[in-house]
Amino acid sequence: MTPWIWPDELDAVIAAPRHHTLVFENERVRVLDTRIAPGDTVPVHTHRWPAVYYTIQIAHFVRRDGEGNVTFDSRTLTSLRPAANWLDCLEPHSVENVGETEIRLISFELKP
Repeated sequence: MTPWIWPDELDAVIAAPRHHTLVFENERVRVLDTRIAPGDTVPVHTHRWPAVYYTIQIAHFVRRDGEGNVTFDSRTLTSLRPAANWLDCLEPHSVENVGETEIRLISFELKP
């Protein structure tokens, strides 16, 4: 496992508390409820642990790295639907909801 080099202040719950709500945490897992309103941008933050992301409600979004460079734009996909996905640790990034509905997902971060 690569050493974590980003400061604790960039943790999603600390850096973007308006968008990330801690639902449950113990020594093995952390569960977050994430909500992003239409037109809203989540401040730059990180996710230290790999996670399963279960999307409850989806809208188009743009993810940018810590310097503001676009790393993903969902509008390039042929379809967009709620799903469960696995993502490794996420370095500093922001997410902008460019859709017309709220984005809502639950993440299950797995600690070592």
